[in-house]
Amino acid sequence: MPHPGKSLLNAILVTAFAFTPALSAEETPGAKMSQEQELAIKQELSRYAVLGQRQILNLTKQATDEYSETLTDSAPNMPSAWMLLEDGSTIKRIDLDGQAEDAPAQIRILMYRAALKSVARRGKIHAATILYTGKLREDSDDEALVIEYEHRLGIAGNKVIPYQIENGKVAYAEPVTSEKPFQIFYDSKADIKGGAN
Repeated sequence: MPHPGKSLLNAILVTAFAFTPALSAEETPGAKMSQEQELAIKQELSRYAVLGQRQILNLTKQATDEYSETLTDSAPNMPSAWMLLEDGSTIKRIDLDGQAEDAPAQIRILMYRAALKSVARRGKIHAATILYTGKLREDSDDEALVIEYEHRLGIAGNKVIPYQIENGKVAYAEPVTSEKPFQIFYDSKADIKGGAN
């Protein structure tokens, strides 16, 4: 019986195979797909890639909007995390404050990763993001917002956005995006290809 947490990944694979016709008696397993079959598979997979990107964009936008409010107050900025539930549209903020009251920011990030990993590995979420602030350089007072994000479809990255507080409002500079290792949904890229979860 398949793990319910793999439902979206399984849907992608089933869809890909649905577009691949069964082999006839004359065809060998090494036979090539027709261009039409290959195109149909690529189109279906691209729909899921677009869906994953949209979900990440919606999740990170809502998380950034909520987190930005904390950047303007005088309290220290502590990490926060959000998750996109398995319905694909409900976004929920994770609350660890009761368990992490005196924990420093680095420990809170680790706690959020562990909590999100637990929920993700049980198939309860499709995407996750953790937001926190840090210095751009050790010798500078310039601050940046860091957005870590992952999606069940194999999307993972970090976005670093320098910011300043101007007249009580957050002003963001151009973001820099980079890939990051998987830490929540998978242990490595090989897990995505092999279906481990």
